[in-house]
Amino acid sequence: MVEWLLTVRSSSFSSGSQPGQHRGTEQQGRQVPGDFTMWTGWWLWPLVTVCTADFFRDEAERIMRDTPVIDGHNDLPWKLLDMFNNRLQDERANLSTLAGTHTNIPKLRAGFVGGQFWSVYTPCDTQNKDTVRRTLEQIDVVQRMCQMYPDTFLCVTSSEGIQNAFREGKVASLIGVEGGHSIDSSLGVLRALYQLGMRYLTLTHSCNTPWADNWLVDTGDSDAYSQGLSPFGQRVVKELNRLGVMIDLAHVSVATMKDTLRLSRAPVIFSHSSAYSLCTSRRNVPDDVLQLVKERESLVMVNFYNNYVSCTNKATLFQVADHLDHIKKVAGAGAVGFGGDFDGVPRLPEGLEDVSKYPDLIAELLRRNWTEAEVRGALAGNLLRVFKAVEEVRDLTQAPEEEPIPWDELEGSCRTKYGYSGAPSLYHRQGLLLASLAPLLLCLQFL
Repeated sequence: MVEWLLTVRSSSFSSGSQPGQHRGTEQQGRQVPGDFTMWTGWWLWPLVTVCTADFFRDEAERIMRDTPVIDGHNDLPWKLLDMFNNRLQDERANLSTLAGTHTNIPKLRAGFVGGQFWSVYTPCDTQNKDTVRRTLEQIDVVQRMCQMYPDTFLCVTSSEGIQNAFREGKVASLIGVEGGHSIDSSLGVLRALYQLGMRYLTLTHSCNTPWADNWLVDTGDSDAYSQGLSPFGQRVVKELNRLGVMIDLAHVSVATMKDTLRLSRAPVIFSHSSAYSLCTSRRNVPDDVLQLVKERESLVMVNFYNNYVSCTNKATLFQVADHLDHIKKVAGAGAVGFGGDFDGVPRLPEGLEDVSKYPDLIAELLRRNWTEAEVRGALAGNLLRVFKAVEEVRDLTQAPEEEPIPWDELEGSCRTKYGYSGAPSLYHRQGLLLASLAPLLLCLQFL
């Protein structure tokens, strides 16, 4: 049908474009074929546009029924903290009717979202304070979502688990910890978060950790501390490889990107970043890094935040598709994914206002001549390939990294020194106690 309409449109314009054709027939009162075809062109082309739009949308839904989208980053857990202080039994927090968010269960279903990395996010101002507690609470929220809505969500921790959720028609729910400050510079905390389900770690958020530099270093808004990865940061990368946790380079500096891509034995991801060449925000990925992404068979999951799409407050679905096209062109179709950043940003493109709009974006890619195989890869296949590669590199028989971060690289006045050479022993603590009591004892002597 679509091909026929396009053929008719083409022939109608070619018929009416020959000058002088049927000249004089108007005076004889007969219908002019050239005028007729020109007239039909005016109403036929809008009809063709509507029909082709419906065709590509239908094709998108057909593909997504078999291969639903895996989204790399959604901040709904933070919204649940912000709006309800994590009280999921509050009737307003019902995910089937939840209002005022980009994400709820009906929207996920309409968007054919079959896999979701839920962001376990704690702000930078928790660093050196209560970040571990906050991280654990957000992990708990994701796990309780799966418990409260078992017909919709299935918490999984592996590539196989994602595929099992697909077969069951559920949203595979995975935990991505957004910000290396959540491990509080502790390899032990890192391993504990892995045991609780963390399957990617974003090495920084919008602040340095003591062992990795963040993207604001590249804007001049933050001083470089590690010039990329410090020696301890390198141990973090090695331990993530050993455990089989994906390394996420969204939010990091270019130096950190390059250090990690060269060091990691497994592919890495950018869970929610776009193309720097199209929007010169330092949150995006420059072309020379995209080349490394291609070499390391890694993945960039495109962010939908207007300011990272158009570098302005306004953007469109078509501009998001431009980013997907650019990453495909530079790094290859296997490097493309989706990381919408829904419920984590204040502004979204026209046409991508919530998670239900994914089929419209897929329809646009089909309209741009993406093959079905390329679309299926961007939807889920590319992420599954990277995840499987990370799992293949995993080696839990290897001795874990144990060397702690040097004491002088840590910050925060509330830290204790246990385990470090300067940690006070019991004897020292008793001596300090007696020393503090000495003035009191002296005063009592004169009473």
